[in-house]
Amino acid sequence: MLGFGSLGWGEIVIIMVALLLLFGAKRLPEIGQSLGKGIREFKNSLTSSSDEEPKLSSGDQSEVETQRKREEAS
Repeated sequence: MLGFGSLGWGEIVIIMVALLLLFGAKRLPEIGQSLGKGIREFKNSLTSSSDEEPKLSSGDQSEVETQRKREEAS
């Protein structure tokens, strides 16, 4: 029988319905996508060499550039 630890299919269905009610159908894919992205970045950071500089996402890069401009202006 397929199950997730001590959870049965009934409990999993109840949890899924509760998540759907709490977050809504539009928000659940966004949550899943961001969770997957976070897991991927975590795995990449574990496998990358410690000598390498961490890569910034585009949002982080623009934030760093904004901070540098502020420092230059003051």
